[in-house]
Amino acid sequence: MVLDKLSDSLKNALKKLTSGKVDKEAVAELCSEIKKSLISSDVSIELARNIAKNIEKRALKEKVAGGLTAREHTVNIVYEELTNLLGKEFEEIPTEIKPTKLMLVGLFGSGKTTTAGKLAKLYKKRGKKIALVQTDTWRPAAYAQLKQLADVLKVDFYGDAKERNPVKIYRAVKKDLEKYELVIIDTAGRDAVNDELTKEIESIDKTVQAQTKLLVLSGDIGQAAQKTAESFHKAVGVTGVIVTKLDGTAKGGGALSAAAATKAKVNFIGVGEKLDAFEEFKPKNFVSRILGMGDLETLLEKASEAIDQETAEKAAKNIMKGELSFTDLYNQMEALKKMGPLGQITNMIPGMGKMNIPKDKLKEQEENMKIWKYLMDSMTLEEKDNPSLMNESRIQRIVKGSGRDETEMRELIKQYKQMKKMMKAFSGQSKKFNRMQKLMGKKGMPKMPGMF
Repeated sequence: MVLDKLSDSLKNALKKLTSGKVDKEAVAELCSEIKKSLISSDVSIELARNIAKNIEKRALKEKVAGGLTAREHTVNIVYEELTNLLGKEFEEIPTEIKPTKLMLVGLFGSGKTTTAGKLAKLYKKRGKKIALVQTDTWRPAAYAQLKQLADVLKVDFYGDAKERNPVKIYRAVKKDLEKYELVIIDTAGRDAVNDELTKEIESIDKTVQAQTKLLVLSGDIGQAAQKTAESFHKAVGVTGVIVTKLDGTAKGGGALSAAAATKAKVNFIGVGEKLDAFEEFKPKNFVSRILGMGDLETLLEKASEAIDQETAEKAAKNIMKGELSFTDLYNQMEALKKMGPLGQITNMIPGMGKMNIPKDKLKEQEENMKIWKYLMDSMTLEEKDNPSLMNESRIQRIVKGSGRDETEMRELIKQYKQMKKMMKAFSGQSKKFNRMQKLMGKKGMPKMPGMF
């Protein structure tokens, strides 16, 4: 998961409030732990101190809202203050103007070119006509890399591998870009913000006149993020921030909180190398996730992208009937694979994040799922659709055909039976709920405390 270390620290700090009185001493201890957690994640000392102070002040002085316990009230304050730190509300990038020009700026190695590809994929899914433009004349592989990404994504690409002047590259294709809805411009970076880089991005900015200028910050940049953000903002007037490589660092807090220096919001985060490993940054959802409260909105978005409508409807019908086939199981595993690492998914499920499932167990389950796919690939269509046909001779044939072990096949059958049992139970509960709705005139059930 993104910022695992920070998440674990915060969850452990909140756990200490589960028992006993939430008094001055308990709140002080909580705030001390939160401050340490934020600093270890490279949030500036001053900012971490201010957040801790705000939490302490509010937890001790604010009246506990009706229906909440003192602990729930304090946890809610932590949630609100961390959300404030990261920008409160998510803001959609405006794309109404044709063409909308989106320019990426940042240091060398921040992941601008890969991010350009990720943005192209995201907005292509939303039906936008995309063009990718490469103006980076410093990094030798920049042109080839973005062109390759454009070919993979099947979007149009513009650039000139021989031209050394980025302004000339853009001017040469400016007229051609008018037919697109979204134009994404990749620019050069340096090891640090210097006069040469500043002069170049200023001239590109003046020529392109992009409506959106996104600063790409690597998650491992640490506390240098603030100074970098300020420098780029001074040069081009940054309108938003993208934080990359958050899956591989414990130091992402500095980059995430640096947006405050530019008065710009974090718009997106990169959570892996694949083009799909890219999310709109919604502070409330993100904070909820790192505090172990889940993030159903993002989970459902990922699920809708991973599962086609026909497959989803069929699976839903089977669930309601309390039925399950190996085909259904196979489709579920394929969808999970598309949604991302199992650790990320479990942290989006409310309550699962607090369970602190060991990472080695999640890895083990991912490996098991790979093995089960091999086994199911060796089944006939009839066997996949009708698991009741499974007998000893079929098991032996499947094991031999897949090159796997018999114990692994037995484990797959065991998992299948457990899931079928669970689905039957779910089906029973759903039918009971539907009957209650009918009795209530389909008005639905009243909202219970703690449900949202």
